[in-house]
Amino acid sequence: MNSPFLIAGELEAGSHRLVQRVYYEDTDFSGLVYHARYLHFLERGRTDYLRCLGVEQRELLNADEEGLVFVVHRMEIDFKGPARMDDVLTIRTVTEKAGGAKMVLSQEIRRDDTLLIAAKVIIAVINAKGRPRRLPEKLATQMLTASEAAG
Repeated sequence: MNSPFLIAGELEAGSHRLVQRVYYEDTDFSGLVYHARYLHFLERGRTDYLRCLGVEQRELLNADEEGLVFVVHRMEIDFKGPARMDDVLTIRTVTEKAGGAKMVLSQEIRRDDTLLIAAKVIIAVINAKGRPRRLPEKLATQMLTASEAAG
């Protein structure tokens, strides 16, 4: 399928790009996107970024006896402007750091050229028992290589 709006987004220019529409369920009584819904959009962006890199999180959990899981450790979000029902948003994700037991991702949500959300997300890498685990070197390299073209 050659559609520019693939279901998992696409890797382009050193970042991952995912296009999402705002639906009624995303808004509050004012008709603006409810602030917590942006977390959903950002999560979809991170998950589909990994998917476009060929990584299925469910498979990582069962990849070996230790298991591998990603959890949000810290998130900083700047709300720059509101989105409204029927807006088409672009979620961009770029890897700033990947190695050791963490990843640092920069994300933004835009409506056309207007920046609505800027976020920095620190992801902890843990095993199935919740203990820190090193990010596999192959995945760290893959994520950094995918983002080098952006810098």
